[in-house]
Amino acid sequence: MKKETTILLVVVAFVVGFGIGASTGILYMVNRGENGTPGPSVARKPQMAPQAAPVPVPKGPLPMEVASRIQGLKDMVKKDPKNLSAWAELGNLYFDSDQPKEAIDAYRQYLALNPDNPDVRTDMGIMYRKLGDFDRAIEEFKKAAQSDPKHVNSRYNLGLVLLHDKRDIQGAIKAWEEYLRVDPKSERAERVKAQMEKLKKMVK
Repeated sequence: MKKETTILLVVVAFVVGFGIGASTGILYMVNRGENGTPGPSVARKPQMAPQAAPVPVPKGPLPMEVASRIQGLKDMVKKDPKNLSAWAELGNLYFDSDQPKEAIDAYRQYLALNPDNPDVRTDMGIMYRKLGDFDRAIEEFKKAAQSDPKHVNSRYNLGLVLLHDKRDIQGAIKAWEEYLRVDPKSERAERVKAQMEKLKKMVK
């Protein structure tokens, strides 16, 4: 059997195992700022004013409270198009209610005013990944990492997309090596180290 075929088969098996703990949870686990409003698992973006925690949104029509909050924010940015906090919160509400296209539109408006926020840019990358635009997701994660040499989540997400969506093992290893330079001792870092050891054996 050719080496390339062997690697592909191993990757598929690897993705099934690792993807359960990482890739499938990417939308709710891997990005938020260090301060500010709590997100689904870690903190919201540092530039935003304090806000209420996101309301869990089931599939189907939006709950009235969420729809009302979204409409209120849309009215706010219509009156004040330079309101960064409102654009970011609007994007986050769309993010949490599984509306990736709308989230991207809101994040774009934010980034047009403040392009160097790596948290917002990483969230936008996650939404591109949700839509299946993996190349654009990678582009946004790289921009976020460049804007902040110590940004953890952009580097982590970059590795996930390269591995699970692009099947680029070498690229994923490189991305996670960068990730481990800025987050060497966390619980997530320990899991990444273990997975990297397996990946490195595949490409020998």
